[in-house]
Order: sequence, then C-alpha cells, then structure tokens
Amino acid sequence: MKDEQMFSLEELCRLTGFTRRTVRYYIQLGLVDRPEGAGRGARYRPRHLEQLIAAHTWRRAGLSLERIRSLREGGDDAPLPPAAGAVEAWTRLTLAPGLELHVGASAGLSPEELRSLVRRIRALVTDECQARRRDD
Repeated sequence: MKDEQMFSLEELCRLTGFTRRTVRYYIQLGLVDRPEGAGRGARYRPRHLEQLIAAHTWRRAGLSLERIRSLREGGDDAPLPPAAGAVEAWTRLTLAPGLELHVGASAGLSPEELRSLVRRIRALVTDECQARRRDD
C-alpha cells in the first residue's frame, strides 16, 4: 500500500487559504478531525484537507458552523439550502383558489406523476371543503 501524503499545519493552511487559527478552531468545533501527533509534530492527511474544503464550501453556501457540524456528524437529514445566486426550475400549480403547489425539478417527478399528485391533492382539498361545509 502506498504511503498517504501528510501535511504540516503550515502546508495545510497554504493549500486551503485558512489561517492556523481557523484550522484549529474548526478542529475544536469538530468540523475537522484532530491531527495525528501534537504540537509542531502534528500531521494532517488528505482527509483533513477534504474536510476543510467541505467546511469552506458549506460556509460559502450560507450554512452556520453548527449546521456544518451537524451535517458532518450525520445527525441532520434536512436538505442543504441553495447557494446564493443559484438558478432552479420550479413548476407552480394552482390547486384551488388561494392554494398552490410548488414543485422543484429536483423532485424528479414525471409529468404523469405530477398530474396524479395534483389529482390526489385536489381530491383531499375538495373533501376538506365539503367537511367544513357540513360542520357549519
């Protein structure tokens, strides 16, 4: 097995553009794994570099450090917010007066699946409206 490349803190900072203080802070917060060794002998592997790049990417997308840590720990399944300036395609469907359904292209629904979904939601809305009229 080939030896994996190791980096000093200075090399890691040069590669990422982070200051030593930021790298240490991210380690303290749990965003980046602890290095191997301590002090001047501390060494970082490519995974540390990847973790720093991921943290930087998530920060630029607007995530808080707490949310980044949660994602890293696997404890949050909520989708990432779109990056600032991102362009997304959405379909806007009117279900009833004052009621709309917005479906993003990322939902991956075919036109037939979308029509079926709209029919089922409209049926639910109709049932709910009829139940309210009976209760009045």
